[in-house]
Amino acid sequence: MKTGLRPPGLPAATADTTVPLLIVTFAVALFGLAGVLGKLTALPAVIVVLGRTIIATPTLVIFAMVSGVSLTPTSRREATVLVGQGLLLAVHWTTFFQSINVSSVAIGLLSFSSFPLFTAALEPLLLHHSPRPMQQLAALLILPGVLLLVPSISLTNQVTVGVVWGLISGGTFALLTVINRWLRRTVHSITISIYQDGIAALVLLPTLFVAQSANLWRPNTLLLLLVLGIFCTALAHTLFISGLGSISAQAASLMASLEPVWGIVFAFVLLGEVPTARTLAGGSIIVLATMLPTLWPIWRRSRLSESDAAPPLPPC
Repeated sequence: MKTGLRPPGLPAATADTTVPLLIVTFAVALFGLAGVLGKLTALPAVIVVLGRTIIATPTLVIFAMVSGVSLTPTSRREATVLVGQGLLLAVHWTTFFQSINVSSVAIGLLSFSSFPLFTAALEPLLLHHSPRPMQQLAALLILPGVLLLVPSISLTNQVTVGVVWGLISGGTFALLTVINRWLRRTVHSITISIYQDGIAALVLLPTLFVAQSANLWRPNTLLLLLVLGIFCTALAHTLFISGLGSISAQAASLMASLEPVWGIVFAFVLLGEVPTARTLAGGSIIVLATMLPTLWPIWRRSRLSESDAAPPLPPC
């Protein structure tokens, strides 16, 4: 799962965007792989997140030091918010992996992808910024997709439980994103990631003694956690942010909305999970709804360009 928009100081979009688009696409594919790797570990969700954050934090610190990124918050208020964001990230990732553990990768990713619904509700409250009508419509269109994911209104059904955990993950991710938009005005995105991952690791460290698992110290499990922490977290976030420097926010949003698709493909290849027709139908609605705010202005601009380029009508 990804961080946000282009950090301060990165260059504007350039004419040749092929390489940046490939970089962002690769980063999103790594985000989609994260849930599959978490399930392959067969570890409790809290231990997966603990391992991910413990490995990702020093990796991001090394990258920040090499890149000359400042790691010092500019005020006590920023430091307090960063700590709170770390706590929120721990809840977000734990509920995300719990959703996958109790149901499937497809259910976890698709129910998490409902976060635009929560973002549309939170932005006016926290940022005093009203979503555009197309964003509001997209948020409403997510609802029937989520309802299709739920096979029955009963917490005895594991898929329903997975959807509930996924919705909590989506809600906390929306809150993370909205607050990070405020932080990114003065704090570099890599710095935000370092503090959030580091605080999440500290918060979850005691769970190592509560949610013990015999699988944790197996070489294969440790290798999966290394890949999850280094490649699917630190590298993916770094590549995603790097790619944002040369492509439009719309293109990045379009690529990011395909994260569930990548996850479902990886789950099929590595876990043999085949989504049901109902899951695919609900997932298609959710993915298309999240893409709508990006695709709509692109379509409108193309229509206007065609109108401007059209030859004049012959006289009557």
